Amino acid sequence: MTITRSITAFYQRYFPSPFTIAIMLTLVTMLLAFLVGDNKGWSGLVSVFSYWEQGIWNNDLLVFAYQMMLILVLGHVLVLSSPMQNLIGKLTQYATTTQNAVVLVSVTTMLVAFFNWGLGLIYGAILARQIGEHMQRAGRSFNYPLIGAAGYSGLMIWHGGISGSAPIKVAETGHLTSLMNGVGSPESIALLPQSINFDQTIFSSGNLLIFLAALVFIPLTLNRLAKFAPSTTVSFKGSNENYEESFHGSGERLDHSRILSMSFGFLVLMVFFIQYSNSFSSLQITPNMLNFFMFGLALILHRNFAAFGQAVGKAISGASGILIQFPLYFGIMGIMKGAGLVVLLSNFFVGISTAVTLPIFTFFSAGLVNIFVPSGGGQWAIQGPIIIESAQQLGVPLPKMVLALAYGDQITNMLQPFWALPLLGITQIKAKDLLPYTLVMMLVGVVIFGLGLLLI
Repeated sequence: MTITRSITAFYQRYFPSPFTIAIMLTLVTMLLAFLVGDNKGWSGLVSVFSYWEQGIWNNDLLVFAYQMMLILVLGHVLVLSSPMQNLIGKLTQYATTTQNAVVLVSVTTMLVAFFNWGLGLIYGAILARQIGEHMQRAGRSFNYPLIGAAGYSGLMIWHGGISGSAPIKVAETGHLTSLMNGVGSPESIALLPQSINFDQTIFSSGNLLIFLAALVFIPLTLNRLAKFAPSTTVSFKGSNENYEESFHGSGERLDHSRILSMSFGFLVLMVFFIQYSNSFSSLQITPNMLNFFMFGLALILHRNFAAFGQAVGKAISGASGILIQFPLYFGIMGIMKGAGLVVLLSNFFVGISTAVTLPIFTFFSAGLVNIFVPSGGGQWAIQGPIIIESAQQLGVPLPKMVLALAYGDQITNMLQPFWALPLLGITQIKAKDLLPYTLVMMLVGVVIFGLGLLLI
C-alpha cells in the first residue's frame, strides 16, 4: 500500500484546512478575473470586489446553504434516536467475521445514505464502532480499518441519492433560471426547464441501475479484500459515546413530555402530506420537502423535545464547515459569473468535448474540484453554471450532466478526508489506516460510474 501511504503523507504535509483552501480559491479567482476577464485597472478591480460581495450575500444561495445544513443536521439527529440505536445494536449481532461485517456495514450504510447523506455518514460510523466492540468482546479476530471503510461507503453514492445537493436543488421551480441569471443569454435562459424532477435524475432507470451496481460490487470488493486483510489490534478508549436519551430532573415537564413532542411530530407529518402530496406524486422532491419530513420524524423518534434538543446540539458541529465555507463558495461563483469566467470555461469544455464525452469530462473534473471544494452544495454553486452552459451549447441532456457532476463529486470523497472526520472521531481509526481501502473503493467506483455515464 505504498501509493496510499504516499497520498496520506501528501495530504498531511501540503493540504491546509478546507476553510483555508476556500480562501485561497477566492484569491485565485479574483486574480483570474482581473487578468483574464475584461476587468482591467482600478475600476475593474473594484468590479471584481463587487461581484464577490454580491455573491457572498446572494439571498437565494444563502437559503440553499441553510437547506444543506438542515439536511446534514437532521440526518445526524435521526441516527441519534433510540430506535436507530436499537436497530444498530441488533445488526451488530450478525457480524461474526470481517467478511460478513464489511458486507453488512457497506450495504446498509449505502441504503441509508441514499436517503440522507448525513444520516448515512453517522450511521455507518456508529455501526462500524459497535461491530468492532462486539467482535472484540467475542474474542474474534478482525480488520477494524476495513470495517470502518465500509462505514464510509455511503459518501461515494450520496450525491446520486435523495439528499444529493445538485439533483435536489434543480428540482426546485425556478432554480436553474436563477442560477444562470447573468451568465447565459436571455434566449438560452428561456430554454431552461422550470425544474428537473427526480424521475429524470435520482429515480431515473439509469441512476437506479448505477446505484444497484455500486450496491453489489462495492460490498463484493470489500468482501474480497477481507479475505487477505490482516487482523488488527484495537484498543478502544472507553466506550463509545452514549447516544441514548437519559434525562434527570422533572422541572421542565413540557420539555420531557412524550405526548406533546410526538403529537407535534405527527402534526408536522400531517402538514407535510397535505402540502407536498402533489409534488411528491410528480417526484419533485425539494430540500424543503425533505427537511420538513425529517423534522417531524425526528421529533417522533426522540419522543420528547429535550432529547431532540440534545441530539441537535451534538449534530450541529458537523455543519460548521457548511456555515462558514458556503458564503465563500458563493462569492467565488459571483466573481465567475460577473467577470465572465463561466462563459470562458464553458467554451473551453465545449471546444474539447463532444455530446458523448462532455459528461465524462464533467465527471472527472467534478472529482478533481471536490478535492479542493469538499462540499456538493458549494461545488454545484461554482461548477453548476459551467456545466449548464456547456450542455446547452452541445445539446447534452441537463439531467445527465447533473448526475455526471454528482458522480464525480461523490467518488473522490474516498480520497478526500474532510467528510471522514466524524467517522474517524467515532471509530478512533486513523486516516492513514482507512485510506488504503477507500482508495480501492474509489477505483471500483470510477469504473461503475464512468461506464454508467457512457452506457446508460
